[in-house]
Amino acid sequence: MSIVVTGATGHLGRLVVEGLLEKVPAGQITAVVRDTAKAADFADRGVRLHEADYNRPETLAGAFAAGDKVLLISGSEVGQRGPQHQAVIDAAKEAGVALLAYTSILGGPAADFTLADEHHVTEKAVTDSGLPYVLLRNGWYHENYTENLAPVLEHGAVVGAAGEGRVASASRADYAAAAVAVLTGEGHEGKAYELSGDTAWSFAEYAAVIAEQTGKEIVYGAVSPAEYQTILTGAGVPEPLAVVLSDVEGAIERGRLAATPGDLSRLIGRPTTPIADSVAVALKG
Repeated sequence: MSIVVTGATGHLGRLVVEGLLEKVPAGQITAVVRDTAKAADFADRGVRLHEADYNRPETLAGAFAAGDKVLLISGSEVGQRGPQHQAVIDAAKEAGVALLAYTSILGGPAADFTLADEHHVTEKAVTDSGLPYVLLRNGWYHENYTENLAPVLEHGAVVGAAGEGRVASASRADYAAAAVAVLTGEGHEGKAYELSGDTAWSFAEYAAVIAEQTGKEIVYGAVSPAEYQTILTGAGVPEPLAVVLSDVEGAIERGRLAATPGDLSRLIGRPTTPIADSVAVALKG
């Protein structure tokens, strides 16, 4: 029996594998990756590697075995994730895995914005597969914001189109710890966990946190969705992605990423990481 992590060299996947290495023998972990060279450090520590690509279903043959627990980490290619995820689900079903966990999006069916569409499709595919499953409905990551502080510091403003909407984000490490808890624990079959930070913050509050830690004047610059989209494309974001991200801002304004049900802190057995802590880490980096 293995615990299999797909997308294991991505930001979240790496943290999940590191967390698993603290809980189970390395030989019980399989990392599914596109490029084994990028996972050489895992192989050196005894993790088994399987090279596969979501876009080439045939490469998933042999990735899973009966009795495996599998974490399907959602792909990053927006617009292509439905068939990519289906390929993994089909391979997992063919193998008869013991548990299929999927990193979905906060709110599940209630998430009424474009970025959630492929998650809806995948959730249905997971539940229709007949496999024992668990849905890890991840909210927003702190790092979605803290990894992009350079323009904030340059212009003295956090720019967004979310109005007074709030975000209950948590650190990427928090979400990874939840996945590890599910993969190494029992009794999670059939559950859908709404995972988010313990505290929802506004963008004005986020700007104030950055200002306090840097000693600079940082304000929240609220713009319209159209203006926000223009700003993103001007910064080099491809227009289709800019449209999706602008749509997310509207979802935030409607409160879709503000829920704080406490599932995440309960799964990881501690409070979630405050946004201020992730800001501090980013500023040091």
